[in-house]
Amino acid sequence: MVKQTINYIKLICIATVLILTIMTVRYRPAYAVMQNNEIIGYVSSKDKFQKNIDENILKTEEENVAFVSLDRVDYSLEFVSRDLINEEEIITDLKEKSKNIYQVYEVSNGDEEESVFFNSENEANEYVANLKEEYNKIDTELSITTLYVENEVNEEVIQEAKAKIQEKLEAELKQKEEEEAEQRRIESQTVNGIYLACLPVTGGSISSRYGVNESVRNHTHKGIDIAASYGTPIKATANGTVKYAGYYGGYGNFVIIDHGNGIETCYGHCSSINVSAGKSVEAGDVIAKVGSTGNSTGNHCHFEIRVNGTQVNPQKYLYK
Repeated sequence: MVKQTINYIKLICIATVLILTIMTVRYRPAYAVMQNNEIIGYVSSKDKFQKNIDENILKTEEENVAFVSLDRVDYSLEFVSRDLINEEEIITDLKEKSKNIYQVYEVSNGDEEESVFFNSENEANEYVANLKEEYNKIDTELSITTLYVENEVNEEVIQEAKAKIQEKLEAELKQKEEEEAEQRRIESQTVNGIYLACLPVTGGSISSRYGVNESVRNHTHKGIDIAASYGTPIKATANGTVKYAGYYGGYGNFVIIDHGNGIETCYGHCSSINVSAGKSVEAGDVIAKVGSTGNSTGNHCHFEIRVNGTQVNPQKYLYK
């Protein structure tokens, strides 16, 4: 009975050895390589395989590439068939899944739709410096931001983006120059803080200038004459209050408007008057019409600007 038991145990041991031998030949411990909890293959050594990833996938000397992006790789120790170990296939698969990440420098002008990307920080700095110098008349909002993107910037994209930024800066510069020109115009038409917003007569022509001596008068001309058709509207050149409206000797039908700050404007030889003393008027209001009343040789508006009672040349401010 004992001998039979011993023989039985021997058979079990032999069978176990045979099974283990077969298992060792066909199967072995290996590491399952996983991404996103999915097994993509098996490798013999986790450390060696990870080194392979680091050197052949994540390490790059490609120009402008900041780093290589690859989803996390996990490992799990298992006992698998030797046939399943496929390190080279896994490396090839991981290379296809990896992404080159480029470090670029974005130059923007306060608008995400109008920005240009450079592969070099020096190029970005040089571009910004050149633009600031060229458009120094305007306050540019140019800024440089470091970004990491999946697509490499090519020259065609750079040139298109540059054109957009240039177009915006040109528009801003033009607006700035127009605003400055308008401000200069306003300043040139301002007397003691009073802005002469419009011409007294539009469509007319200067027939006699300030300061000339002519046979029609025995003194130097104290205003300008604006020749125009009979009945042409005469407008107040600035806001103010009518000081006088009526017939006034050689001036004929005459209007004086007080604009404050010692500034008055005068309109003579009118065919008719549309306002009365004490009336408030605004620049552009029709106050009278062109005629030839008083000491006049033809239809025109005699226009004066008085500063604290003294006539000054109107063409310093209007009809330049």
